[in-house]
Amino acid sequence: MSQSKLTDRFGRTVNYVRLSVTDRCDFRCVYCMAEDMTFLPRQQVLTLEEIARVARNFVDLGTEKIRLTGGEPLVRKDILELVKEIGTYGLRDFAMTTNGSQLTTMAEPLRKAGMHRLNISLDSLDAEKFRNITRTGNLGQVLDGIDAAREAGFRGIKLNTVVMKGRNDEEIPDLIEFARKKQVDISFIEEMPLGEISEHDRGLALCTSEEVRDIIRQHHELVPATEDSGGPARYYRMPDSATKVGFISPHSHNFCSTCNRVRVTVEGRLLLCLGNEHSVDLRRVLRGNPVTDDKLRQTIINAMDLKPERHHFSANGDVQILRFMNMTGG
Repeated sequence: MSQSKLTDRFGRTVNYVRLSVTDRCDFRCVYCMAEDMTFLPRQQVLTLEEIARVARNFVDLGTEKIRLTGGEPLVRKDILELVKEIGTYGLRDFAMTTNGSQLTTMAEPLRKAGMHRLNISLDSLDAEKFRNITRTGNLGQVLDGIDAAREAGFRGIKLNTVVMKGRNDEEIPDLIEFARKKQVDISFIEEMPLGEISEHDRGLALCTSEEVRDIIRQHHELVPATEDSGGPARYYRMPDSATKVGFISPHSHNFCSTCNRVRVTVEGRLLLCLGNEHSVDLRRVLRGNPVTDDKLRQTIINAMDLKPERHHFSANGDVQILRFMNMTGG
């Protein structure tokens, strides 16, 4: 693996890319998108070949970690072909974030295609509450999907929970027990102000990582973990379990000084920061230069100068970013 050639103005090395493969999803989670969404016309969306080309060029520039996101990546037709292709690029870490709804049939093929790890969203263990948060989701299907991922031999399974006061914060102890029982890791995420939502007041719903930690400590000792995942989560261990507990705190403890990642949206915008609109149009470069990759690589290298020092999410629920989470996959 070549050393990363991507460094920003603040000396941060970028070696982790999150690729959104679709803006579509079979769920309509309240913190992610509006109930009645308008999705992108097909010609605006990168083809799987174009996504693979972007991935290959990032790897040539020293990228060691790629995560496929959505919307829900597993609703994209022929997604396994893309996984198989990127699986040949020799990555240190190849992961996917999924809502788990398709894993009963897709977990084993994903593993065989070369996927290393899965992050599975799970915001409630109560079927009715789960339906309310996801608007369309079936909890039983997701729980079966988690079991299917374990049976398929995935060693790196992590649950992701977006914590919202008055919605699911009282379930934190149950979610911890579930993760311990299934021998998987779990991360608790502060809700991010992306896209206009009417479902709840984000300012009132914000549950900080510190508050979540305090709740868990009433039941379990938490010891800071020494290893660094290279992502935004701060991890803790429990002395009597292999389960790691992560906290992603864009509001209360931003992780910008060590940010090593960029995102490519499904329409080919290279986003330099989730909390800013700094971006470069890679789709135009891809389609304007179908034969050679020199222009694409140089565009990616030049874009690093646009990466801002930090995001400025406010804790009062104000929306600074109008795009919804389904465009970038978090």
